[in-house]
Amino acid sequence: MSNDLGLGTRSIHAGYTPADHNWSVVPPIYQTAAFDLGDTDRARRLWTGEEAAGIYTRVGNPTVGVLEERIAALEGGSAAIGLASGMSAISYVALLLGEGGGTIISGSSLYGAAQEALKDFLPRFGVNTRFVADRDDPAAYEALIDDDTRAVFIESISNPNAELYDIDAIAEVAHRHGVPVVVDNTVATPYLLRPFEHGADIVVYSATKGLSGHGNVIAGLVVENGTFQYGPERFANLHEKSWKIRDIDDRPRTVLEAAPTAPITTALRAFHLEFIGAKLAPSEAYLALLGLATIKERLDVQVRNAQALAEHLQGHDHVEWVRYPGLASSEFHDLALRDFPHGAGGILSFGFGGDHDQLRTFISALEVFSHHVNIGDVRSLIVNSPRTTHAELAPEVHELAGIPPNLVRISAGLEDTQDLVDDLDRAFAATFGH
Repeated sequence: MSNDLGLGTRSIHAGYTPADHNWSVVPPIYQTAAFDLGDTDRARRLWTGEEAAGIYTRVGNPTVGVLEERIAALEGGSAAIGLASGMSAISYVALLLGEGGGTIISGSSLYGAAQEALKDFLPRFGVNTRFVADRDDPAAYEALIDDDTRAVFIESISNPNAELYDIDAIAEVAHRHGVPVVVDNTVATPYLLRPFEHGADIVVYSATKGLSGHGNVIAGLVVENGTFQYGPERFANLHEKSWKIRDIDDRPRTVLEAAPTAPITTALRAFHLEFIGAKLAPSEAYLALLGLATIKERLDVQVRNAQALAEHLQGHDHVEWVRYPGLASSEFHDLALRDFPHGAGGILSFGFGGDHDQLRTFISALEVFSHHVNIGDVRSLIVNSPRTTHAELAPEVHELAGIPPNLVRISAGLEDTQDLVDDLDRAFAATFGH
């Protein structure tokens, strides 16, 4: 499908041809563990990559394949791979790029599980992370890069602080040293931001969130742009010949030889999916595709609601501060205007002006907002992030990430704006009596 078509059109049609699937209008769910190999010659072609088709659903499935092609088209990438969750996407990329003892340079305000994985879990496997304290300063990233550095990792819109970063400038710094940039684009989605257009090399997603948007699927995605040059000094593993990815004449190949424009997703499919698993189920991919078809419409409403809620909370008697890039008072407002023409996402946070007991009363008094953690949902939600989504992080990590105890995160959904505003006002009145 032509890249000249709009994102809304591609979110419905990209990666799918009904004639290839018995003329089904909607991509079918291929609920099968394995696919018949045909004859032995075809089996050989399949195992050497000469022919691309289903073998075993753990490493590839036609329903998942449609989602992979569609997200690659939306991002402007060369290839994508579907995984079981957003955390598997982050972990797989870190394990691949950091293989053999590499270091990742990361922004210091991330989704709680991602930050904890980079800080404490992945080092058990030899992949270490240095966190950038001054995370909106490109020079601070450069100061931490050394010969061991394998990637720079940031979120395009941080969770829960809704911070924005100059990806163009950070990528320029990283590329000067031969280091790829990995962007978690979960909050923004390709509708609000396409990181490849700003210098990113790999994009990861929790497709559970805004991509699917209905709170009924756990899924992850990795997309690559196919242009970064992975040098042998930093990425020896991508230059090692492997019998597993040999050609039709039984000549061992490197992943760069087998797929020069898709080495990352090829390596993840050949090794990480094969040996660790964490596959995306076809039924989950199907649900993600259904949600993806309405991404423009959903994000437009969520951005509009987030903007209205941020403006309403700003200056409220019981609100200490509001963090949302769409506010003119935000330090990230200029970046929002430059890089996010459709709005700066549906996530905002505010400082609750009361003690913990009052916060408990406030949240309990809400009727329209849901009290759960799945951002990007059609339902608006509210949580005290330091005690929920980021509860596993130690106090000093909270301080580094800029997450005070009174931070309350909102993910705006699709409800009527006035109903959300009224719900907040009722809860404030129930808590403070006015």
